[in-house]
Amino acid sequence: MAAESTGIISQLIKRSDIMLAVAVIVIIAVLIIPLPAGILDFALAFNITFALVILLSTLYIKHPLDLSVFPGMLLIVTLMRLSLNVASTRLILGQGYAGEVINSFGNFVVQGNYVVGFIVFMILVIIQFVVITKGAGRISEVSARFTLDAMPGKQMAIDADLNAGLIDDQEAKARRESIAQEADFYGAMDGASKFVRGDAIAGILITLINIIGGFVIGMVMLGKSAPEALRTYSLLSIGDGLVTQIPALIVSTSAGIIVTRAASKENMGHDLTRQLLRQPRAIMIAGGMLLLFGIVPGMPTLPFFILGAVISAIGWLTNESSKKKILEDQKAEAEREQTGQEERTEDLLKVDALEVEIGYGLIPLVDANQGGDLLERVSVIRKQLASELGIIVPAIRIRDNIQLKPNEYRIKVKGINITEYEIMPDHVMAINPGYIKDEIDGFKTREPAFGLSAVWIIPNLKEIAENKGYTAVEPSAVMATHLTETIKTYAAELLTRQDVAHLIETLKEDHPSLVEDVVPNVVSFSIIQKVLRSLLNERVPIRDLAT
Repeated sequence: MAAESTGIISQLIKRSDIMLAVAVIVIIAVLIIPLPAGILDFALAFNITFALVILLSTLYIKHPLDLSVFPGMLLIVTLMRLSLNVASTRLILGQGYAGEVINSFGNFVVQGNYVVGFIVFMILVIIQFVVITKGAGRISEVSARFTLDAMPGKQMAIDADLNAGLIDDQEAKARRESIAQEADFYGAMDGASKFVRGDAIAGILITLINIIGGFVIGMVMLGKSAPEALRTYSLLSIGDGLVTQIPALIVSTSAGIIVTRAASKENMGHDLTRQLLRQPRAIMIAGGMLLLFGIVPGMPTLPFFILGAVISAIGWLTNESSKKKILEDQKAEAEREQTGQEERTEDLLKVDALEVEIGYGLIPLVDANQGGDLLERVSVIRKQLASELGIIVPAIRIRDNIQLKPNEYRIKVKGINITEYEIMPDHVMAINPGYIKDEIDGFKTREPAFGLSAVWIIPNLKEIAENKGYTAVEPSAVMATHLTETIKTYAAELLTRQDVAHLIETLKEDHPSLVEDVVPNVVSFSIIQKVLRSLLNERVPIRDLAT
């Protein structure tokens, strides 16, 4: 039986797209086709249940994108609620009866007093419209704006991590998609919040229309007295308003929770408990205040004393637990102190094999969102050199350095400054191959990689320079070429013993007998490394390692 149920659920999940389409069609049909009171009861109960499921789901998610479907779902839920309003209005005005759910809300919830019911209904609408919906809408608007503003920095950080080898291509792609989804989500939530506000206004108008219309129908068409007609249709209309506005309030609260939810490794309940209990003194002070309220003349003593005692006890227990944890942490820290000091010293000794430092004026060349293509060029350089020289080029770290001039960059190999150059990012470099006599207006300079005579020109003169025989290159291409030649020059120093071992292991896959016969019986790793370094110093490729 359990297996059959699981199979049915799996089939329903596979066909969820069809089910959603059918659900939307049914919602639209409810706007046109009259519903019997029994089916309306079921639909209203489902509306309340679905709202509760949404609320509880928002409490258990760890990141807003875990429920990225929320904006679209909010629109469908709002449409469903309005269609139920139309269906209930049709029954209230047509039959004077709209099912047991609405009748119970009109009689039991507000004790049959339509004045009290109307006041409660208006309070719920005000809470939803003025407080929750307005706040959630404002948060969505600000979050969307800040998320968009932060996108370039996040993209640049991802590209830097990818270039440094901290993440692979798949992880970088996933992070970029997450950033795009986050921006789309908050933008959609900004728009979806308007639906909720409109729903609150529609709820007020529908209830007033039901009361006025029912009053007129009761007196004119059914011959009821004014008090009887007002009481009957007011209770039904208010019951209808309450049974739809309560789920609306729940969904609005869910929207507020999800847009205010910060990314976390735990759900909201766990974070809330952990963070509130982090300050035991505040809890004990609150407990003491409650105990003081209990002795104030005229105040109910028992509730304040009970709550004060419970909260004070929680604060005391939390404080004792915190003290115990602090002692344990101090003991563990004392045990790790010497080891930690050694680890920190070792960290200071670590250097990047290849590093490019840039001034703040060159950041746009690195940021893809500002049109920069340097990171893409660096990836091409690594593949190109691997193909040409046969070496594994280590990850190239690019970072900004405020000590450099705004448009200056510096190339470092194993922490040592090798070369530096200042470029003009808003210009184009026109390189003279050596035989051109016709000059062009610009700032004279020398190309950093080969020392050729060059001129920095404005982009509008690029075509003119090319027609005269100059080679016009972008600033990022200048940096990339300079970096490529620097790597070729220092390729021997970049070839480590670990790289040699990796190259031999790769060779072993195609020539196992050759490697087993030669390494390490005939030739050691050290000798192979020296030979390969000598070849690289002469700019001889080592790609054909078997030869």
